[in-house]
Amino acid sequence: MNRLAVTFGLIALTATVPLRAAELAPIEQQVADAVKSSKVTVVHFWATWCGNCKAELASGGWHDFIAANPDVHFIFITTWDPKPGVPELEKYGLGAQKNLTVLQHPNAARKGDERMKTFLGLPVTWLPSTWVYRDGVQYYALNYGELRFPMLQQMVADSTAKW
Repeated sequence: MNRLAVTFGLIALTATVPLRAAELAPIEQQVADAVKSSKVTVVHFWATWCGNCKAELASGGWHDFIAANPDVHFIFITTWDPKPGVPELEKYGLGAQKNLTVLQHPNAARKGDERMKTFLGLPVTWLPSTWVYRDGVQYYALNYGELRFPMLQQMVADSTAKW
């Protein structure tokens, strides 16, 4: 099965299987509440040790993208990482933006059975991963590596389009 089919399968699963609040960890509930907004919400999973994550930050891509999209809510979740993400993000001018929320996933395990494998009922298999939501529906899931910001910009625009 190709990645496109997997991504669309995840989108369909998200739209058809609502999660019950009792099944969610507190961090998941916080994000679930945020993505219900009528505004686009971008959820980004990353780690301080991840080379692709650092490349996105070093290029200025995230800083510039967040600044260019003030009506989009961004949630960065430091995942599979015991090291706090906030100091690393601050090195790249991230953290003080009003449209950015930075969270630390409480399960810091990077390997083994104790590693966090799902979030909001969806698989998290790679870092970085970036998901785009509006009105509680996941429109896009980029689950394998570095972003191309023009592509993410198109996804944000598509998520607000009237179909």
